[in-house]
Amino acid sequence: MLDVKADALEESFDAILQADKIAGIEGRIDALDAALKAQAQAQAERAGRPALDGAKGSAVDPARAAFTEHYLRRGIDAGMELKSFSGATGASGGYAVPREIDQMIEVALKAISPIRAVANVVRTGSAGYRKLVTTGGVVSGWASEIGARPETGTPVFQEIAPPSGELYANPSASQAMLDDAQFDVESWLSGEIAQEFAKAEGAAFVNGNGTNKPKGFLTYATTAETDAVRAFGTLQYVASGAAGGFAATNPQDRLIDLVQALKAPYRQGAAFVMNSATLARIRKFKTADGAFLWQPSLAVGAPATLLGYPVIEAEDMPDIAADSLSVAFGNFAHGYVIAERNETSILRDPYTNKPFVNFYAVKRIGGAVTNSEAIKLMKFAAS
Repeated sequence: MLDVKADALEESFDAILQADKIAGIEGRIDALDAALKAQAQAQAERAGRPALDGAKGSAVDPARAAFTEHYLRRGIDAGMELKSFSGATGASGGYAVPREIDQMIEVALKAISPIRAVANVVRTGSAGYRKLVTTGGVVSGWASEIGARPETGTPVFQEIAPPSGELYANPSASQAMLDDAQFDVESWLSGEIAQEFAKAEGAAFVNGNGTNKPKGFLTYATTAETDAVRAFGTLQYVASGAAGGFAATNPQDRLIDLVQALKAPYRQGAAFVMNSATLARIRKFKTADGAFLWQPSLAVGAPATLLGYPVIEAEDMPDIAADSLSVAFGNFAHGYVIAERNETSILRDPYTNKPFVNFYAVKRIGGAVTNSEAIKLMKFAAS
């Protein structure tokens, strides 16, 4: 019995020694492999050659290198951060885009989608964004030194919940293109997504119906009533003086009326919004002494002005027609809010459309008018 136990202990001891030897050998192999890779990398850098594919970008940003070289090109998801984007199920997910790519998309959107550049853009961590707006302000009163101070009126709070939806793009590239090291997949992807997003959101911020998308500012109720009597959430319009066009005489006067309809505090930072066809007509307006109302930019990067205010060309604004709301003027930083999730997400799909690889990008965006006093419209009607 003792001999059996001794044999068992001896076998266990031998197994432990064998495992230690194997672990030691594997460790030395890993160390040797790392040293060889480091030596090859150093020689390549001294020779001026690019880094090896597996080490591309790792010294600068390992996460970005893993996303671009591993996930986008090859679909390798090891080490990637999985994100869930569905409120109903955690199985629907994608991968968070590195900050550099997301910033490139944001810059392109500002350059293409004009309303985003002037509106109040709020980054949210959830889909349910709410904003409180006060109407009426705090009422004050006068009293003598010893007079009674009755209770004054209190402001009315209005809750704004911008309608939102998921804006998505689904560009594709062939696997051969992704395998080509000369193909800049990062620039291509950000450019494609920016174009798709800008086209969709630009239209929604102007004419969106609020169903699974932002509510455009032209879809709100309008009236000729002034701020003092107009209901909250209703936009004021100024008539152009003629149905489907400007008044025959002094058409520029109605543009001045439109500017002055906006309260003075909102005029600081206000801008005109119209499409290029409407702008082409307005640029021909002249004052009595022959001077153009339109003033071209005198500096690179500075916008041209109309009556001293910049003009935003938004092609989603309607052309001039009977009763059309073709010109807007206002301070959109106060008047319109864009609520969006912090990150664009991308899901790589190499299966649906072989031999192409689809990149399904999605971002949740909402939009709504927050202050109906900060935006005025011109209605092309006689009154």
